[in-house]
Amino acid sequence: MMVTVRSLGLTGITGYEVSVECFLSGGLPGFDVVGLPDAAVKESRERVRAAVKNCGAKFPVSRITVNLAPARVRKEGTVYDLPILLGILAAAEEISPLPQGAAFLGELSLSGALRPVTGVLPMALTAARLGIDTLYVPEANAAEATLADGLTVYGVTDVGQLIAHLKGEQVMTPAPRWTPGHQDRPLPDFADVMGQENVKRALEIAAAGGHNVLLVGSPGAGKSMLARRLPSILPDMTRAEALQTTEIYSVAGMTDPRHPLVDTRPFRSPHHTASTVSLSGGGGIPRPGEISLAHNGVLFLDELPEFSKAALETLRQPLEDGFVTITRASGSLTLPSRFMLVCAMNPCKCGWRGHPSGKCTCSDKEVEKYVQKISGPLLDRIDLHVNVPSVEYEAMRRKSKPESSAQVKERVDAARAIQSRRFEGTGIPCNAQMTPPMVGRFCELDSRCDALMKSAFERMGLTARSHDRVLRVARTIADLDGAEHIGVEHLSEAIQYRNTDILKG
Repeated sequence: MMVTVRSLGLTGITGYEVSVECFLSGGLPGFDVVGLPDAAVKESRERVRAAVKNCGAKFPVSRITVNLAPARVRKEGTVYDLPILLGILAAAEEISPLPQGAAFLGELSLSGALRPVTGVLPMALTAARLGIDTLYVPEANAAEATLADGLTVYGVTDVGQLIAHLKGEQVMTPAPRWTPGHQDRPLPDFADVMGQENVKRALEIAAAGGHNVLLVGSPGAGKSMLARRLPSILPDMTRAEALQTTEIYSVAGMTDPRHPLVDTRPFRSPHHTASTVSLSGGGGIPRPGEISLAHNGVLFLDELPEFSKAALETLRQPLEDGFVTITRASGSLTLPSRFMLVCAMNPCKCGWRGHPSGKCTCSDKEVEKYVQKISGPLLDRIDLHVNVPSVEYEAMRRKSKPESSAQVKERVDAARAIQSRRFEGTGIPCNAQMTPPMVGRFCELDSRCDALMKSAFERMGLTARSHDRVLRVARTIADLDGAEHIGVEHLSEAIQYRNTDILKG
C-alpha cells in the first residue's frame, strides 16, 4: 500500500512543498529513503523506527520505501521525521488516512517526542500560499507558525498525542494566534551621549533617509556608543518588514519561541576577524550571513580597516542591489540584504591623528597606507563621512540633559512619512533607495543649487554615484525641514558630509 503525506522543505529562505510517499511491499524487511536526501534525512530511519515502537504502535515488518518528491531537489535536515513516521503508519493501516489539506513537519526523538526545527515561518507562509489549511508542527514552533495568516496550527508534543488526535480519541486544541504583548526591551538612548551634536545630526539624517555612514575619530570619542544608539531613532518596522526579517532569523535558528516575531530592527556587529563567508553567507549548506541578518536594520563594522579586504569587498554588490547571491557547488542561493551600513574607524594606525594631545606617532605615509585598506568603490557607496572629535571636558560636565532618542525619532518618523507618500506604490521605502530616474524627478535643483553642485562635483572629483548620493542626502535634509524643494542650505550640508579629507587626518 502507498500513502502520500504533505510536508514542506526549504531552499534558502523560501519554502516549497514536499510529498512524502511511503510504500510497503513484500520481501525481506528493509527501510530505504530516496529523493536526494542528505545524511540527516537518511538517519531519520533509526529515529522513526524507535519513535514508532516507543509510542506503542507496531512497526511494520515489510520492505519500506520512502520517496521525497520532487526528487531533483536536495532534502536537508530533520524536518521530515514526522511525515515519514505518519506515512509508514498510514500505509500499514495503523492509523486512518491523513487529511489532504494538512501538512506535517518536525524532528523526532527516540522516545517519540517532537523537537523544534528551523525555518518554520517560511514553510508556514508557503503552506498558506499553497492552500494547505492545517499545519502540524512541534509545540516549540507553534507560535512562530501562527504568524502565517490562513492556517490552523497544531503544536504537537509527542507522537502519541498526535495519533490520538488523528484517531479522534483526544482532540487537540489549535495553537492560538501569537500577538506581541508588552515587551520592556529599552534600547540605548541618545540622552546618554554628552556633546557630539554634529555626529548626532548626521545619524539623524542617516536614520531619516536610510543612508550609510562612516564615523572617523580617535579612541574614546564615542563612535561605537553613538552607532549602537542608532536603532533607537529608526522608524518602527512594518508587518511586512518584520516577517521578512523573521524568515531569515528562522532559517538561521535564531528566533525566540516566546517572542517569535523580530519586530525590532536588527543591529548586527560582527568582529573584525569575521570571514568573507560569515559576512556574505554560504558554507557547505548555504546559510544567511551577517549582511542578511541585518536585513531591514543596521550592519555596524567597528574598526573598519581591520577587516580583511576580501570581506569588505563582498559588501559592494549588496549595498547597491539589496540582495546577495551565493553560488556554491551544491547550488545557488539569493538572500535579501537591504541594510544600513555604519562603519567606525580611527584616523590612523595608532588612533591619535588630529587628537589635541598630539600623541600620534604615525607619518603621513603610514596614515595613507592605513586609509588605503578601504577601497575607493566601497567609500563611494557610503553617503555620510563624519568626523567624530574628542569630547571636551565642558561637555562631560554639562548639567542639561541631552536630547532623547524619542525626540529625535519624532523628526525621523515625520521625514519617513513624507517619503512614504512620495514613493507610494513603488516599493521604495526611503530616499537612500531611490533609483536614478527617481533622483532626477525628486531631487531637482534650481539655478543656485545647480551652480553649487557643479562646483562641488569638479572641486571634489565626485563620481556619478557619489553625485546621486549627495542629492539623496540633500533630499533627506529637506524632508527633515519639511521643505518641498531642495534648497542651497540643504545641498551645502549634504556636500559637507562628502568630505573624504577627514581620512587624511
